Amino acid sequence: MAMDGYRGFLGLLVSALLVGFLSVLFTLIWVLHYREGLGWDGTALEFNWHPVLVVTGFVFIQGIAIIVYRLPWTWKCSKLLMKSIHAGLHAVAAILAIISLVAVFDFHNAKNIPNMYSLHSWVGLTVIILYILQLLLGVFVFLLPWAPLSLRALVMPIHVYSGLLIFGTVIATVLMGVTEKLFFALSGSKYSTFPPEGVFTNTLGLLIVVFGALIFWIVTRPQWQRPKEPNSIFLQPNGGAQEGVEGSAINFNNVDKSDSELNSESTARKRNFIIDEAGQRSTM
Repeated sequence: MAMDGYRGFLGLLVSALLVGFLSVLFTLIWVLHYREGLGWDGTALEFNWHPVLVVTGFVFIQGIAIIVYRLPWTWKCSKLLMKSIHAGLHAVAAILAIISLVAVFDFHNAKNIPNMYSLHSWVGLTVIILYILQLLLGVFVFLLPWAPLSLRALVMPIHVYSGLLIFGTVIATVLMGVTEKLFFALSGSKYSTFPPEGVFTNTLGLLIVVFGALIFWIVTRPQWQRPKEPNSIFLQPNGGAQEGVEGSAINFNNVDKSDSELNSESTARKRNFIIDEAGQRSTM
């Protein structure tokens, strides 16, 4: 199935992948070249896993998970498969984010540094908790076949909005963390003198912002939504056909009409049953 503005989509997609990859690469160069490397021994080397895992999982992989439904090459794949890929990528991002938290707490506890005192830590822990709740909600409501259609219709707009809100908050939190780390690492007046590490890491922050902007643009273009499936069973509370991040929809008015027809049919059957029963009693 052809996509409107395919060349524009492809250009933005390639740009997003390139900028996202550069963000991960810049983070690795930062910790390996300027911050002495990686380790898991309670020292600053263990702390260095925090930015690497956050940028890799919580920014790059989460961004890819958000736009995976927009890839036209996947439109022929089953919706269940795409839901599984969507949830799997988010699960990987959540695991990496949790490991990054462990690295920070281990480092702070080993160095007797207080935990959870900065705005970065408050927002960061909050967004990880919300992200995990969002993931669990998505699995139980949309991936597993247990939730009724009315519940899916109710939750879908919230799921889409909260997903984008969490992604934007993650980017803001990463920028706060990068700035906070530079203030600690380049104490005194070093940061204000444009040292190479400061300039390099500021560039990393700009790359992360650009990556987020590209993901937001791709995921909010209605012409690049996954087409509705012919046998779609998903409901939209406003009666529209907006697919959102998850996808297909059918009109609630049609559902109400179908329900009313079913109710009328059920009532007629009950009425016929009563008449038949009354006739049987009269003949006995």
